Amino acid sequence: MELDLRLPEWLKNSGHRGVHNTKRLMRSFGLSTVCEEARCPNVGECFSRPTAAFMILGSKCTRNCGFCSVASAAPDPPDLEEPARVAMAAKEMGLRYVVITSVTRDDLYDGGAGHFAATVSHIRRCLPQAKVEILTPDFRGDLNSLEVVIHSKPDVFNHNIETVPRLYPSVRPHADYTRSLFLLEYVKKTSPGIYTKSGLMLGLGEEINEVIKVLKDLRSAGCDLLTIGQYLRPSKMQLPVVEYISPDMFESLRITALSLGFRFVASAPQVRSSMNAEEMYYN
Repeated sequence: MELDLRLPEWLKNSGHRGVHNTKRLMRSFGLSTVCEEARCPNVGECFSRPTAAFMILGSKCTRNCGFCSVASAAPDPPDLEEPARVAMAAKEMGLRYVVITSVTRDDLYDGGAGHFAATVSHIRRCLPQAKVEILTPDFRGDLNSLEVVIHSKPDVFNHNIETVPRLYPSVRPHADYTRSLFLLEYVKKTSPGIYTKSGLMLGLGEEINEVIKVLKDLRSAGCDLLTIGQYLRPSKMQLPVVEYISPDMFESLRITALSLGFRFVASAPQVRSSMNAEEMYYN
């Protein structure tokens, strides 16, 4: 039972200064970050730099994944001024690398692809030297939506596989493992100049041989960049932690993934999908 699991020392974070300045800036532009909405344990470290993963299309998701603390409810209509505000906030923060993600918007005809593209376009105008990474939902596998975000020419297309196929019914009940792999493969085949990226959480009850199979599947799909981190339960409403994986196992998986041909792998208990994204890109 999770009640018997104590948080290991290697997962305990210290506080950071400068966090409130980043939060104030986000509020002044009326923006959300996945760092806050998903209760990321690294929010202090990232906000103190400052950096952040901008979460567009509102803070209410049309899906209800077992691991995620983002509210699941009927979303508001897209804010058409939001892409410009994201670009202005990124410019004020002096970012050289901008990460954009979103809630899943199955209620929209394009899944929000046009909003992603508009945000990338505004960032290109405000920060022409900045690199842009988009972390997208699966757009229900719709190729027209996928083409819209591809044509916006992000530097990195990120879509998280999250866990092993066996655990999808509880972890990602409205998603499809094969569909997520297809998205990554399609982007790489049609736009080889865009880096593709994906991420995994460990500690939900997966077996290591299942994880290695996912790594092989991702490489077969042409995935370039990979993050592997420890799942931490955001609240009692989400799935419990089954196991805390040791740093040694994360390092072993990093070496295995590199041997499969990934360009760069970040694998450690505190790693998250958008954490140190700029360093991953330039390594």
